[in-house]
Amino acid sequence: MSNAPRLTALDALHRSLGATMTDFAGWDMPLRYASERDEHNAVRTKAGLFDLSHMGEITVTGPQAAAFLNFALVGNIGTVAVGRARYTMICAEDGGILDDLIVYRLGDTEYMVVANAGNAQIVLDALAARVDGFDAEVRDDRDAYALIAVQGPESPAILASVTDADLDGLKYYAGLPGTVAGVPALIARTGYTGEDGFELFVAPEHAEQLWQALTAAGAPHGLIPCGLSCRDTLRLEAGMPLYGHELTTELTPFDAGLGRVVRFEKEGDFVGRKALEAAAERAETAPPRKLVGLIAEGRRVPRAGFPVVAEGQVIGQVTSGAPSPTLGKPIAIAYVDAAHAAPGTTGVGVDIRGSHEPYEVVTLPFYKRQK
Repeated sequence: MSNAPRLTALDALHRSLGATMTDFAGWDMPLRYASERDEHNAVRTKAGLFDLSHMGEITVTGPQAAAFLNFALVGNIGTVAVGRARYTMICAEDGGILDDLIVYRLGDTEYMVVANAGNAQIVLDALAARVDGFDAEVRDDRDAYALIAVQGPESPAILASVTDADLDGLKYYAGLPGTVAGVPALIARTGYTGEDGFELFVAPEHAEQLWQALTAAGAPHGLIPCGLSCRDTLRLEAGMPLYGHELTTELTPFDAGLGRVVRFEKEGDFVGRKALEAAAERAETAPPRKLVGLIAEGRRVPRAGFPVVAEGQVIGQVTSGAPSPTLGKPIAIAYVDAAHAAPGTTGVGVDIRGSHEPYEVVTLPFYKRQK
């Protein structure tokens, strides 16, 4: 097994654009092309173009595909209409989160599960282990797709100029097959930035043609290529969890404040049901630490793992932190004791290398786009 990083179909293109590359979950990915702040602001005000080909696509087909996914995942996948998508999670038997996922229903008996890059193999293995006894097939399609995202307020106009697909009729969390710039694609209205936008699943051999066409179509709209660094500050402002930070195997969806993704009302058993029922009850009676937003009063940036303190006691831990280009201040997401989790709570600080920097507790997200 070689440890050389995996390359996306757009690798040479990123390098020709002068991207700073970084290892991410075993993939060589663009961190930034020029200025992270400019890339972030482009997505908030105009549009950004992302290579997300490191994400893991797993196809599930067969007469019992829906029943199988209902058993394997915590969501009610059976109620997802053809052409729609759902945010959900896959949990271990003890309720711990193995990954958060988006599941697209492509046809009556065909689904695509999209996993995070770092967990794709874990999710694939778990699904393969759970499919026994179901008339369904789990297929590793990670090499069958490149994934390009166009995100930002100008993205509908940009995409409309290179496709005749009905974008106006495409709702948030829906996907439809179409042709974009002459390339067959699954066009999904999803994203991880807090903005309107699209994710385009295409064959790897078509990725470069599509990227170049979108670059040309986007130029008059202010579209620029964007790396993983601004993707992180965008999702952080939008209060979206990142696996390995806000979500881990140590936490259940209820600990993460995402209990709504667990659907106990669906028929039959599902992996982790018993543990999650207990976790739901615990969350009602004695809430564990709560996930909150923190906005800095000063300039120092909190990072994952830094302790959150109040009255000299550690009351929580930062899971993600960064300077927020939109707010102009450092922000963080943290798990804090329920007693200090109310929005507006003051007297809370983050221990940044021994000095307690003052923060205000706020409700997530930090940023909501104007509809």
